[in-house]
Amino acid sequence: MPATADIDRVLKSATERGDVPGVVAMATNRDGAIYAGAFGRRALPEGVAMTADTVFWIASMTKAITSTAAMQLVEQGRLALDRPIADILPELAAPQVLEGFDSAGEPMLRPARQPITLRHLLTHTAGFVYDIWNPEMVRYMEKRDIPGIISCRNAALELPLMFEPGSRWDYGINIDWVGKAVERVSGRRLGEYFAEHLFGPIGMTDTAFRLTPERRTRLAGMHARGEDGTLAPIEFEIPQEPEFEMGGGGLYGTAADYLAFARVFLNQGRPILKPETAAMMTRNAMGELDVRLLKTAVPAYSNDAEFFPGMVKKWGLGFMISPEPVAGGRSAGSLAWAGLGNTYFWIDPARNIAGVILMQLIPFADPAALRLLDGFEQAVYAALA
Repeated sequence: MPATADIDRVLKSATERGDVPGVVAMATNRDGAIYAGAFGRRALPEGVAMTADTVFWIASMTKAITSTAAMQLVEQGRLALDRPIADILPELAAPQVLEGFDSAGEPMLRPARQPITLRHLLTHTAGFVYDIWNPEMVRYMEKRDIPGIISCRNAALELPLMFEPGSRWDYGINIDWVGKAVERVSGRRLGEYFAEHLFGPIGMTDTAFRLTPERRTRLAGMHARGEDGTLAPIEFEIPQEPEFEMGGGGLYGTAADYLAFARVFLNQGRPILKPETAAMMTRNAMGELDVRLLKTAVPAYSNDAEFFPGMVKKWGLGFMISPEPVAGGRSAGSLAWAGLGNTYFWIDPARNIAGVILMQLIPFADPAALRLLDGFEQAVYAALA
């Protein structure tokens, strides 16, 4: 790729200004990586320099991987998109919808009228939400003493729905349940399934739920942005002996590994999916419903979050889909999502390009991190031109 110096400049200047502690960013086409850059430090204030093989908590970038595992099992007829998922997960046979709280502050629940399906879970239309973007769920979890999802405790999944399955889009613990379905059908722990059926065939050698001692030596530290805008290191780690392996957000990995995953969808599913399955995953799978703004209820963990405000967004079977082109950037029909620690990716099949940019700081949707994502994307497409 020509003009990579311009991409370097965008990334390097952001770390030199102190916008982010450090960053690794890469781009690929269907044949292989075409750009890689690493700038800044793995940890403030005096951590070692970022390197291309730095390991990050990729958080909700895990979701697309778990969704892909589920779609392998759909191909095999072992899971079905539109049958009740309670056939596989009897825990979801009688979901309850939270309708508010009574005068004594007790939750008011009613039975859901519709069964939850795998399609609902994959498209975030089942009714589950995250407390981070829902104050009523914050209140419910406090009332019932339910741990947060990052605890990786089974009790964290014992949540009611916030709306009737299939009636709207909201972001939540859906893909953790998908991970449970993959485990139930395959008879394997989720990480074992990934290693055999995804990571091995794709060549993802550095991605897993657990940190080996060697990977830990390459781990980027997490940071928090204070109210005054300054960044400081914080202690943060996904449980290494979890009750369940969190299909919605538990993986650690590298930018190069995630690029290898993205290339699956630049190569019509090869080597792990049939072309028709990969194509299905990249199409709108929730009809007239739209992805909506996520309004923060826990500002320490997330700002208000919405990609491309003003643009209608859809959800496929694993990805957000932007139906319109972005000026100077991705094409219509591009796929994308992100992780809580400000990790981001996009896949643009029309232009045969995918990009990954990894940082480690909270809250999510950090304005400086989003500016850097946009600057990186614009520089990649300018270099291609």
